[in-house]
This record gives sequence, C-alpha cells and structure tokens, in this order.
Amino acid sequence: MRVDILSREYPPEVYGGAGVHVAELVTALRPSTDVVVRAFGKPRDEAHVYSYLVPAQLTSANPALATLGVDLQMAEDVAGADLVHSHTWYANGAGHLAKLLHGIPHVVTAHSLEPLRPWKAEQLGGGYRVSSWIEKTAFEAADAVIAVSAGMARDILRSYPDIDPERVKVVHNGIDLDRWQRVEDPDVVRELGVDSDRPSVVFVGRITRQKGLPYLLEAAKRLPPEVQLVLCAGAPDTPEILAEVERGVRALQTQRSGVVWIDRLLSQRELATLLSNATTFVCPSVYEPLGIVNLEAMACGAPVVGTATGGIPEVVADHVTGRLVPIEQLDDGTGTPVDPERFIADLADTLTEVVSDPGNARQMGEAGRERARTEFSWDSIAARTRAIYQDLLA
Repeated sequence: MRVDILSREYPPEVYGGAGVHVAELVTALRPSTDVVVRAFGKPRDEAHVYSYLVPAQLTSANPALATLGVDLQMAEDVAGADLVHSHTWYANGAGHLAKLLHGIPHVVTAHSLEPLRPWKAEQLGGGYRVSSWIEKTAFEAADAVIAVSAGMARDILRSYPDIDPERVKVVHNGIDLDRWQRVEDPDVVRELGVDSDRPSVVFVGRITRQKGLPYLLEAAKRLPPEVQLVLCAGAPDTPEILAEVERGVRALQTQRSGVVWIDRLLSQRELATLLSNATTFVCPSVYEPLGIVNLEAMACGAPVVGTATGGIPEVVADHVTGRLVPIEQLDDGTGTPVDPERFIADLADTLTEVVSDPGNARQMGEAGRERARTEFSWDSIAARTRAIYQDLLA
C-alpha cells in the first residue's frame, strides 16, 4: 500500500500545528506503510519527500491561485499511489484532483475549517472564497474525513451537512514524549529574557484572530504584578493584526514589568525549556480544533489554562491537568465572545488562580504529562489512521 501524503507544511518549513501533525504522522506510519510526502516549499533532502514551488507565472497572483498552481503539480505526480491523504485546504485541492485523475480514494484531515475562519478574508481577499470552495468540494467528495477532535467532527457536519456522518472519523493529534519533556536550564530561560525566579504565563502561537491574543493582552493587565507574560508569537496573518498586537503589547509594557515578546522561531529545545519553566501555559483561542501546542506544554509538565471551545476540553481535564475558561460565542463563524469583557475577566481570574498556587500548578502539570502519555501517543494515532486506509482499500 503506497500512500501519498500532501501538505503545505513539512520540515523544515513548519509554522503551525498541521505541519507538526504531518511530520509526526509520517514518522509513525513509515515502519509499516509505503509513504510518499509531497509538500510546498524548497527542495528537501529526505528520501521519498518531494517539494513544489509556485509556478513562476503565479508568484504575484492571489495566494489562493498560487496554491492551486502547486496543487496541479502535486496531483499529476500522485500517479501510482493507492491512496492520497491531504492536510489543510492548501493541499485539499491536490488531493481531490488526484482522486479524480487517478481513480484512488482521498482522505482529508481537518485541522481547521474555512467557514469558521472568516477573518482569513483579511489575508486572502477574494481568495478566501476560492479557499472555501476548494475545502467544501474536497471534503464533500472525500472517501473519509478525519477530524482531530470530536468538537471538530461536530463542526465539520455543521459546516458541511451534505457529508455522510459515517465518513467522518475522529483521530486526535498526538505528541512525541521523547522529544517533548521537561528541560531544566535557567541559563536558556534568562537568555530568552525571562526571569526564572518569577512566575510566568506562557503563550505560544501564530498571530491570528483564532488564537485570541488581544483578549489575553487585556486579561494580563489584571494579573498579579509579579507575574510575567511571555509571548512566543509570530507569523502574523496580516499587517493589521500584527499592528493590533504591537499596540497591545506596548500598552501593557507601560503598565507592568515582565512582558516578554519573542517573535522569532524558537528551537525545539528552547521552547521545551520555556514551557518547563512556565507556571502555566495559556491557550486563549476562540477557535481551536485541538491544539498540539497544548499537548507540548503538557508533555513538558506545564498546566494548561485554555478556552472551553473546540477540541480543547478533550485535551485539558479541568481541575486535573489545568483549567478551562468558559466562553459563550457568537454563532457567526468568528468565534467572537458574546460578552468579551466577561471572557477577559474569567481568563484573568483563572490565570490568577493557577499562578497563585504554584504547588497545585505543579501537580496539574504532572497529571498533564501522564495524560499526554496515555491518551495521545503517535503510535496509536498512526494505527487508527492506517486502519482507515485499509478499510477504504479493502
């Protein structure tokens, strides 16, 4: 059985959870499955991995059209595969075309949904309508749709009611506990601008509407004065959201000390060290299908304070491995809190509760690592994914 996995992201060009997922899934599948990877970007030196650049004629085109230019090349090269598996809308078009062209099953994994990310129109303009069309077409025609959480499965069926629920399978994201574990290195923490002797709240994520960073900046104004806020935030969707976050950070820095913004991509060891030093990790997302970064924090022994939305409640056990912050959201696809001030206040109160009891925070962190070990191993995720492939080829 040869499976061609299609993705925008693949090491070393990884900037989000989908790229991490693809890399780990490929590693876990390879001992028992013939896997070929086709990814956007510059040539890679890994065997059975092929890279694709935007055609020269489309380098200045709308990003959605540039994406289609890559998808056409991928679809052609899938010839000879028994099954194609695509990740995110960027590669869904290639997977759908490969299904039609080569007459093979197409599996899609849903890491996010375009109808629930309307702010992408800020980034893509009219291309957002194109990306939405690609995703809808591919999902509705796919032989199987893998959701990374039960919450995501519900969102898929709500967004695309024509999909047969029997074709939607839940397979969670996972975590490599050998790579992600506690790293005690105060020197690295200090080099990153963080005081290892003060409590810290750590955020890691792209600067995009779904991550809820502006709400966190408001909530941070209410944290105890000794608490540091550490933001590992980069890859902004648009200049506008970047400017909004810059204003919020500057304003916060005039009011309190210990506001650290790291906008470069940290090495895996640096990030593990920072997470290990955190009093708590925070995930203030208004849209989050699961959140691999929450698993990374748990694996490093950090309790997680996360919004009770999407797949986060399937990862964070409230009062056991962290805390869930309640949120009531508008039903317009944006995830906007119905009462933003209430959400900000609840977020601030919950963070204050956790950082004010470091002993309990450590216990929740230890429980989080154990939960990551027992519930989210890549071996079990690969086995469930392989079983879906086999059912389609039987």
